[in-house]
Amino acid sequence: MKTSHTFTILFWINKSRIIAGQAELYARITANGKRTNIGLKRKIDIKNWDNSAKKARGNSATAREINNHINSVQANLFGIYQKLKYSGKFITAQLIKSIYIGEDESSKTLKDILTYHNGKIKHTLTQGTIRNFSVSENYIKRFLKQKHKTTDIYLKELDYKFISDFETFLIDYYPKGHPKAMGHNTVMKHLQRFRKIITLAYHLEWVEKDPFIRWKPTFEAKRREFLNSNELSNIETYKFLLERLDRVRDLFVFSCYTGISYADIIKLVRENIVLGIDGNVWISTKRQKTKTPIKIPLLEKARVIIEKYTEHPVTIVSGTLLPVITNEKVNLYLKEIADAVGIKKNLTFHMARHTFATTVTLTNGVPIETVSKLLGHTKLATTQIYARVLEQKVSEDMNVLRQKLEMK
Repeated sequence: MKTSHTFTILFWINKSRIIAGQAELYARITANGKRTNIGLKRKIDIKNWDNSAKKARGNSATAREINNHINSVQANLFGIYQKLKYSGKFITAQLIKSIYIGEDESSKTLKDILTYHNGKIKHTLTQGTIRNFSVSENYIKRFLKQKHKTTDIYLKELDYKFISDFETFLIDYYPKGHPKAMGHNTVMKHLQRFRKIITLAYHLEWVEKDPFIRWKPTFEAKRREFLNSNELSNIETYKFLLERLDRVRDLFVFSCYTGISYADIIKLVRENIVLGIDGNVWISTKRQKTKTPIKIPLLEKARVIIEKYTEHPVTIVSGTLLPVITNEKVNLYLKEIADAVGIKKNLTFHMARHTFATTVTLTNGVPIETVSKLLGHTKLATTQIYARVLEQKVSEDMNVLRQKLEMK
């Protein structure tokens, strides 16, 4: 069924607001029975307005300028109407006005999508992820200011060159307080966050083309540090005189035997301990980072640590399974622990998760699919980052092969 439209444009002056004999000029657009007014930012002497012809009288320079402006506005408004009509969109007077004054989707800016995105993630992402987006956003603003000499840009102006130039800017940028420029993988992370923001704009139809369509991230393979069995044993058995170091060691070792991250460990309560399908004690929780449910059978060394703090004054007050310590202090105290034990590696709490994936599970023959499930990964590829083919495992496998070949 064909839809019919009615559309008219009327120019008029507002005689209710006459100042010094001057009245403001307006265009009234009516579409399908509904109308709205647009101020044309022009004033005219009411004596020079021809109300019948809807234009300025005479041939003076002022009259010609006003009439030329009226003709231009009329052609512009009619062109907008025609474009909407042929695109099959529902036409309203307000929509035509919005497009004319630049309030439609095609006039959305980078600042608009950044604001929208910040509101969208406010209650859906973790504080750490929100902070990361904030850092990336600040770099985008610096790039606009330093390279484009502006604070904003229309989304429709974004293209591959803009992305390429932003990448170069990040590569050459020296963050304040850092001894060197950011690494390649850090640059890729900022660009990935920028891409997510622009992809949102594309789905909202604020931009017609995705400027990232030809951009592909490239990551350099990084060696993920972990503790070998000897180093882990040294940390487990070392007698710390300071209680704060003893507590942090326990948290770290607990993570080494469960794979649970620091953010999730400090939220564990007694209710998170359940009986598993095999009748043994398990930990059932949800990853704060991804909201993925995880269920982990409790190994003996992890169970002993839980028992140690069952009646501890710190956990009784906090109501948690293990003592709560701030992330900053944990990683600070881990440096002291590494020095005391003689570990030369940069000991961080996240290294415990790597240690669980490599030394505790994969090295001992646990299939990578099971390790992925225990870590709460949604993709096996994520777990493969942790997977280490250790020299010890290579040696064992080659010895088996050597024996088989000798027997032949």
